[in-house]
Amino acid sequence: MSCAKNELGILARRRIEAEIIKPIYQILVREIGKARAQAVIGEAIENAAIDAGKRFAAQEPAGADLQSFAALQYLWEKDDALRVEVVNLDDRHFDYNVTRCRYAEMYHEMGLGEIGHLLSCARDSQFIVGYAPDVELQRSQTIMSGAPCCDFRYTAKTREEKK
Repeated sequence: MSCAKNELGILARRRIEAEIIKPIYQILVREIGKARAQAVIGEAIENAAIDAGKRFAAQEPAGADLQSFAALQYLWEKDDALRVEVVNLDDRHFDYNVTRCRYAEMYHEMGLGEIGHLLSCARDSQFIVGYAPDVELQRSQTIMSGAPCCDFRYTAKTREEKK
């Protein structure tokens, strides 16, 4: 997806989305309960993330893969949204730690900390499904859930693993 200098960053987009989702979530909690409301919001966000991944992938002239995905990371980092330390980047791995996440900070400030993982973190594993299905994300912790960092470990499947 092309990103012009004046294009709205993802952090700003997520704030706008959260402002719309917050009153919907509050009504859902009242009408169907917190667990069911979170399931509904979670499913909708995950489906949207897969669709977004597919849209991004369709714009890759040489096809979407781990390397083209790594090249897109600046979009999520725009506006100092994330502080990232790359641990490893090679043909099969893109490993990094997020040491500051303004997405998490924003959701907590908005009173949406209890669903911030649905609005942001859950997108990560689903976006890659739509973007490059042969790439898997493993993450054991997030800042959103109180950890000191998020540990992203993307791995491209080998030909044998794809079978």
